[in-house]
Amino acid sequence: MGGLGWFAFTMVRSPYFNQVGVAREQPVPFSHKHHVEGLGIDCRYCHTGVEESRFAGIPPTETCMNCHSVVWKDAPILEPVRKSFAENKSLEWTRVHDLSDFVYFDHSVHVAKGVGCVSCHGQVNEMPLMWREKNLTMSWGLSCHRDPEKHLRPADKVTDMHWKPEDTPDFKHPKVDTGGPVNQLTNCTVCHR
Repeated sequence: MGGLGWFAFTMVRSPYFNQVGVAREQPVPFSHKHHVEGLGIDCRYCHTGVEESRFAGIPPTETCMNCHSVVWKDAPILEPVRKSFAENKSLEWTRVHDLSDFVYFDHSVHVAKGVGCVSCHGQVNEMPLMWREKNLTMSWGLSCHRDPEKHLRPADKVTDMHWKPEDTPDFKHPKVDTGGPVNQLTNCTVCHR
């Protein structure tokens, strides 16, 4: 029985189960590497809600068409985008960073505190297809909440995929003010509401 418990515990935390490093199939093979690293498009251009809402937002087709009504406007690979736009029907993107329904997570709070996109999503700018970089388990979240300072950066560098602490020598990792007891960030009700 102990072996079965160990096996289940191991499987739940395995990359296979958590889909870490597995590119998810999408209606269009969107390359963050091309759009972010190659063209220099900021995360917030497509993920408009990341600073104000709980959910970063999956961009509407109109965002894609801002460029693709001119650039690659007849490319066969973009036919699903054109069809979506013509029919005024959203593309059915597969969420890569999908947390369980019983987990509360707010992008805007993390962005406002200075947590860089790369801390959770990895080097998105180097991903030709999107995959999950971190396992998104409770233990992973708790490890960050126990020592959040190392993930913080200046507010204007949150979406900068190349930023390193030595790039801003006068930046001091702030102590996180939880507004209460030190252990407040690891209280169950922070993520489970």
